[in-house]
Amino acid sequence: IAGMKQALEAYSESDLYGRGAKRNLRIAFDVLPLIGCRMTGIGYCEAGQIQALAQLHPEDEFLLQFFSRKDEHIKIERLAPYLRDNMKPHWAKASGYVYRLVSNFLPVSYRHFFGDRAQVTHFFNYIVPPNVAGKKIVTVHDMVYKTFPETVRGRTKYMLETGLKKSMKRADRIVTDSEFSKQEIIRYFPQFADKIRVVYCGVDQERFHPVTDAAAIAAVKEKFSIGGDYFLYLGTLEPRKNLERLMEAYAQFANGKHNPPRLVLAGGKGWLDSGIYETVHQLHLEKEVLFTEYVPDADICALMCGALAFVFPSIYEGFGMPPLEAMACGVPVLTTHAASLPEVVGEDAVVVDPYQVDAIAGGLERLYTDAALREKLKKAGPLRAAKFTWEASAKQLYAVYQEVCGE
Repeated sequence: IAGMKQALEAYSESDLYGRGAKRNLRIAFDVLPLIGCRMTGIGYCEAGQIQALAQLHPEDEFLLQFFSRKDEHIKIERLAPYLRDNMKPHWAKASGYVYRLVSNFLPVSYRHFFGDRAQVTHFFNYIVPPNVAGKKIVTVHDMVYKTFPETVRGRTKYMLETGLKKSMKRADRIVTDSEFSKQEIIRYFPQFADKIRVVYCGVDQERFHPVTDAAAIAAVKEKFSIGGDYFLYLGTLEPRKNLERLMEAYAQFANGKHNPPRLVLAGGKGWLDSGIYETVHQLHLEKEVLFTEYVPDADICALMCGALAFVFPSIYEGFGMPPLEAMACGVPVLTTHAASLPEVVGEDAVVVDPYQVDAIAGGLERLYTDAALREKLKKAGPLRAAKFTWEASAKQLYAVYQEVCGE
């Protein structure tokens, strides 16, 4: 009986799939980006994709894998939004930090900790460790550590310089967020071109949507001490977001205006952010520029919807989720023609040269003075954002899993 069962399982997982019949897959996700104190863009990308996958494929089993030397109950609590009948936590009693550090140089087997259960294992944060069970998928979001190394933390840059090439060699498929990022990976690692698949990110339209409740917007503005109109930037405060040029452009825009809209910079402090604060003082913008620091998720939508426009002058993005989230909220967007951003916003935003302060200032002026333009972008934004759903993203990703399992 045991032999028969083993034979039937082997048949269902190879011959039957090869003949086109649907089979159950066991897919593991590395959930390190989901269990930290604060979610980053990588975490939101993984969260959107795995939640949609679990809903689209109830016939499959999904394992949420993580290391935990202690306090795994805290990590499981952070994973609670993703747990369901077909999605379970699977942890190893060890230090993830030590494992990542050591396995970057020594072939310490991932299977030793997580076994052979998974047919597909997906790592969302660049690095595939040694000896992983089943087919291996890795998401490489961008090549910023190569293109703008001066904007990346030393530790992160070191890990990528020493580990990314090995990681992509181990991977059966490399997933990236945009056609731009695909070409960037090929630029630096042409030997992996055939492995790369583009899977666009999505936007959660239940979380990001137009807010018409004036009281809710007023309450958020009061909470963050914002009076009157304002331009909003939301994201990490770091050099590649081009915030120093934004402030120079804002100073040019505001010059000579009585009571101009304030510039609100919302988001956590990032790497090498001191120059941003220094620029505020050099330009004497202490009264006009407001730093809110970290904004709770519950406040983001209303804060966006209260803005005159959302400004995102970044010089490098693998996808650029914040402009899309603002568009889903029906907020006019100013962004740049750099990197993947034109792929995201299409023709439904004011797009400027990120290196020209005059161009950024001109974009702010257009959005401030042209009410008809603002109204047009408010209507177009949600329609554009609706093309980028997590369901569509999950379908693209699942096709990658099917492709690699069919080999």
